[in-house]
Amino acid sequence: QVQLLESGGGLVQAGGSLRLSCAASARAFSSTAMGWFRQAPGNEREFVAGISVSGGITDYADSVKGRFTMSRDNARNTVYLQMTGLKPEDTAVYYCAALKPGTLEPDYWGQGTQVTVSS
Repeated sequence: QVQLLESGGGLVQAGGSLRLSCAASARAFSSTAMGWFRQAPGNEREFVAGISVSGGITDYADSVKGRFTMSRDNARNTVYLQMTGLKPEDTAVYYCAALKPGTLEPDYWGQGTQVTVSS
């Protein structure tokens, strides 16, 4: 089982930046693809970004392409989501997830971290 702990959320003005971190407990982290998802009030949880085991392949939702960058440090069992050019519509709870092999489907979730972007 993988335990995930997100951090780095907060309140930021539109146009600002935040970096989210997600620390994983499992030794299997370095062989697990990872993802970030988000859920705004009244909306379903949606995919934001994903990264391959090696970190060489990333995928992004169209709504964040060019603004968000996902990366990982396998030595630290940590993934990151660098968010720039934040918009009020990015306001949501952001969740880190360990992905099922070969998919963008989440297998394990973190508890989430709130990101609020003011206009």
